[in-house]
Amino acid sequence: MSSQSSTGLKRNAEAAKNASLPRGGLRLQVMTLTDHFLAQLEAEAPKTRRALQNAPAGKDDWKPHDKSMPFGRLASLVARMPSWVTLIVNQDALDLNPPGGSNLPQTPLRTAAELVKAHDDAVAEAIATLRSTSDAHLMKHWKLRVSGNTVSDQPRHLVLRDTFMHWSHHRGQFTVYLRMNGATVPAIYGPSADDQRFE
Repeated sequence: MSSQSSTGLKRNAEAAKNASLPRGGLRLQVMTLTDHFLAQLEAEAPKTRRALQNAPAGKDDWKPHDKSMPFGRLASLVARMPSWVTLIVNQDALDLNPPGGSNLPQTPLRTAAELVKAHDDAVAEAIATLRSTSDAHLMKHWKLRVSGNTVSDQPRHLVLRDTFMHWSHHRGQFTVYLRMNGATVPAIYGPSADDQRFE
């Protein structure tokens, strides 16, 4: 998003904040970006947790195709993705291939219990991070680099938006892996063949 677009977004938010309904003097309530992301995180986390609880043991190396991600790596990714919120808010950039190699934790998560704990810890940290930041900070740019080359430069709120979509994408992929390995697929945005809840 251009700086003009960011400025326009701020101006529109401010105008909406100050707008009044024609009768009764009621003011419009505008949700902040931080409140929006907190609400989204608190809605998505239980769905992801349900899926991770069903991860089968001993399937870390399984994959549906030679070019697909192994089950264990995918499960760890889905469990840990909420930690990206803190990284995006608290760091100005991430290099996926920095000099000397990555310093991000890569400890394997071998069991459903380990996956759930990693997920719960990451969600708790992300909630604390979002509660301690501001919309003004989320308007500041964040960079993604590969070997020192910037491949993305966007306001943090757009990076966070894309992170939630990315998380949903990989969780969907994870539920396909569950099905293909005979594990229970939980309700996510409505019932599955195994779980009839609407939650």
